[in-house]
Amino acid sequence: MSILSESDFENFLIDILVEEMGYEYKKGADLREEYSSMNDYHSVVIKEIFEYYLKKINKTADNEAIEETIKKIINLESLDFIEKNRSFQNALSSGIYISYFAEGKEKNAYINLIDYKNENNNNFLVVNQLTIEDKTVKRPDIIIYINGLPLVVMELKNALNEDATIENAYKQIRNYIKNDIPSLFEYNAFLVISDMVNAKVGTITSDESRFMSWKKEDEEKDAIKENAILELQYKTLIKGMFEKRNFLNIIHYFLFFTYDPQKKNYNKILTSYHQYFASVKAIEKIKKAEENSSGNRKAGIIWHTTGAGKSYTMLMISKLITQTLNNPTIVIITDRNNLDDQLFNSFSNATEYLSQKPVQASSREHLKKLLKDREAGGIIFTTLQKFEEYDDILSKRKNIVLMVDEAHRSHYGDKAVIKKGEIIYGVSKHIKDALPNAIKIGFTGTPIEKSDRSTIEVFGNYIDIYDITQSVEDGVTVPIYYEGRVNNLKLDEEILKKIDEKYESIKDKTSEYDIEKSKKELSKMDAILGSEDAIDSLCRDIIKHYENREHILLGKAMIVAYSRPIGIKIYKKILSIKPQWKDKIKPVMTVTNDDPEEWRQILGTPDKRKELAFEFKKSDSEFKIALVVDMWLTGFDIPSLNTMYIYKPLSGHNLMQTISRVNRVYKDKEGGLIVDYIGLASSLKEALSNYTKRDNERYGNLDIAKSAFPKFKESLEIIREIFYNKINYSNFFDCSPKERENIIKNLADYIISKEEEKKIFIDKTTELKKAETLCRSMIEEKEIVESALYEAVKIILVKTSSQAKLSLHEINKIISEMLKNSVKSEGIINIFNEKEIKEISLFDSEYLKSIASMKHKNLALELLHKLLDDKIKGHLRVNIVQSELFSKRMNDIMNGYKNRMLTNAEVIEELLKIGEDLIRLEKESDILGLSAEEKAFYDAILKPPSIKKFYTDEILKQIAIELTDIVQRSKTIDWERKESARAKMRLAVKRLLKKYKYPPEDEEEALDIVIRQAENTSSVNLIYA
Repeated sequence: MSILSESDFENFLIDILVEEMGYEYKKGADLREEYSSMNDYHSVVIKEIFEYYLKKINKTADNEAIEETIKKIINLESLDFIEKNRSFQNALSSGIYISYFAEGKEKNAYINLIDYKNENNNNFLVVNQLTIEDKTVKRPDIIIYINGLPLVVMELKNALNEDATIENAYKQIRNYIKNDIPSLFEYNAFLVISDMVNAKVGTITSDESRFMSWKKEDEEKDAIKENAILELQYKTLIKGMFEKRNFLNIIHYFLFFTYDPQKKNYNKILTSYHQYFASVKAIEKIKKAEENSSGNRKAGIIWHTTGAGKSYTMLMISKLITQTLNNPTIVIITDRNNLDDQLFNSFSNATEYLSQKPVQASSREHLKKLLKDREAGGIIFTTLQKFEEYDDILSKRKNIVLMVDEAHRSHYGDKAVIKKGEIIYGVSKHIKDALPNAIKIGFTGTPIEKSDRSTIEVFGNYIDIYDITQSVEDGVTVPIYYEGRVNNLKLDEEILKKIDEKYESIKDKTSEYDIEKSKKELSKMDAILGSEDAIDSLCRDIIKHYENREHILLGKAMIVAYSRPIGIKIYKKILSIKPQWKDKIKPVMTVTNDDPEEWRQILGTPDKRKELAFEFKKSDSEFKIALVVDMWLTGFDIPSLNTMYIYKPLSGHNLMQTISRVNRVYKDKEGGLIVDYIGLASSLKEALSNYTKRDNERYGNLDIAKSAFPKFKESLEIIREIFYNKINYSNFFDCSPKERENIIKNLADYIISKEEEKKIFIDKTTELKKAETLCRSMIEEKEIVESALYEAVKIILVKTSSQAKLSLHEINKIISEMLKNSVKSEGIINIFNEKEIKEISLFDSEYLKSIASMKHKNLALELLHKLLDDKIKGHLRVNIVQSELFSKRMNDIMNGYKNRMLTNAEVIEELLKIGEDLIRLEKESDILGLSAEEKAFYDAILKPPSIKKFYTDEILKQIAIELTDIVQRSKTIDWERKESARAKMRLAVKRLLKKYKYPPEDEEEALDIVIRQAENTSSVNLIYA
């Protein structure tokens, strides 16, 4: 038995909300009885509370306006579920505009659903186990209401049950939304899932990877540590998100829909904790800068590591600026056209949230017009280049906020530099001249370099830092690993050194234009790096490396070429070696008027590049490898991208921005891998030196040769030690498929009954596989095969101990597919031969005996145990009397085995007896002519041992049939939670037992069993969680 149950966990959370945070509490069944609007089990809005608070918040509103609002909210218009939630979210955040008739004429009113200024003017209510009837009947664990509206649903699991994981909580809540009770989620703001250890939050459109932890209670406290005590995760989420002020802020400003024009759908976005607290701090700094009369208009810099959602942070801060300041104009500045387009598109796809449409300045003249023609409001996008060499004043207004993306890059200080006799100013001076009184806030995905004082002088100090370590701990990004393969190309070290030196000399140029000019000086390097021998070596090594890893990775790869000519050479060479890769690899580069016609045909038009971007983002598309030079290296997010091959010198911010393309979270992605063909190790080390101390301690050495590879070797040795001198499997690499099957079963048979070693084996095999995905290119072929062997054994161990129904056919299929990729083995590997793989619905004694007769007795025992346990849970869940009897028998046998009171052979014999009794029991219902439910009540009234002698079988059958009828007629939704309904059923059952003169001394025991059986039948039939 579990020490803590799921309901205990539920009560812990309710206690925090009620006792520490001032929420009211009601049980679901009590809520249904107390409010007439909730008597209907389809209802989810508490109309009485909703109406009361609408009137309290909107004191001057007519009753007709309130009634019309209630009608509109309870009956949300739209056939589409997402549209209903979107419509409701807009009303929740911004209020609802109502047209209604009163006093004989049409009127209009703006009605607020929540009082965001005064949290005490709202009702915060937590409800548990509220039964809801929609497509099916379900009972969510916890619902949090504000003013009678069900805004948050929590699904909880018990951490002490291995199979009740947070993943199960996610799947269950997805089923609620899609298949069971979608009406509840039309009003949902966000969702919480937890298993007592992990606690995560997401929205109705979030996939599992986008459910995130909330690790801060308030902005003054640090985020909880990775190794913090287990209860801190869920406590911090509850106290951080549901503190009343934070809760209201989140649903008011930090929850919104964005439109995806390619998929033509809407996604609901919820702030992460680092975005929320950074935004709150940023708005305070901006307000302080606005109030500053001395002329210091610097708000500061937000450094959130690349991949941590900087675009959305900027969007949320823009929302806060427009809502909380005096309608300022926001000017968003980037240093590249493609970034300007990407950021502008992100804002344009959220115009409903911003309550205005952003504008993109197409030229310097257009920017002038946009700024000169307005006194307030607006969100304007522009690039740094439009301010270059511009000294006029565009606006002296103080209500302008400059938000500068990648503030460290090209946005240099006000001081003059003399170059070749000319006085050169940084772009910052031109911006200051154009907008002298604007407030400035900077954003960056990489840290300001230690030697860079200009950026701090322009923007001020850091407002908020979210570093690599925290981002990885939070699951917002994955770690990046490095593999150096420059030696495989046999390039001259002196040449590589010169390339490094040249790039070092140009990295501090003042503008992108200067950098491009300097790059022209490297044209001779183009000839060296683009030589036939270098390209041939490079392409063959990339192909070898990619093919070695592609079967263990679901994602995509990117090749970064030194230049466009070299990129074209790489593309053509790879296709000459691998013509079948025509749809797999595609170049993505710009086209110029001077390009050869052949290049134009290969590279295509801008529209084609947009199509390629869409195709590459689709995880299941055939387009797996993108070949780029500069495009897609910044601001382009592909979560499935997990490998980047670099054949181009990079340093500083550009290097970190580029390699961060592979740090996005994706299913089963252990980390992103950078494969270096140009010698980036020293540049990478220097770039990382600007990061936080803990980033350097944890990620200062990304080389897989010093991280993943040693971990792989260590795990391999530990696993080998488990089987050392016990089983000889040294011939697994080159033996026949039949011998291979036998080795897998030998290993599984040895370890399956050794609990401690089994746990170590499963843990280390998991670590082994994770390390292998990163360092496979460094692993010998025999070690890859050995890893596959351990993975096959692990599959058997995990499947036989899982709560999920066992399928031997599925085990065969999974292992066969895995070995096919690792051992190049064809066909199905029959770990369990075909006669053993009957469907469990064809359960018979011959089937059980075939399992029992297996040579591998430990494995046979565990399989029998699992199959019978599945049978007891699956086929007897309706019948609690028989289920309890068989479960006790099973537990006694397995305990006897664990305590060495029974031998392996004796356990198998006892399990076979259970199997035969189960088969016999299944036939009893048919022999008696009873349904499964009637048979359950038949067994219930027979539970007292002396009853059989008082009645014939026919009378017992009649009692069971009448009992079933009484229970069916007495049951209403939630009957088992209502004392009056339970009492009524008990009385009816008592009368029936008296009618048949049931022995008085056994009546109470029978009565209790019948009621328990009725409750059990109810839970099975209603299928609530």
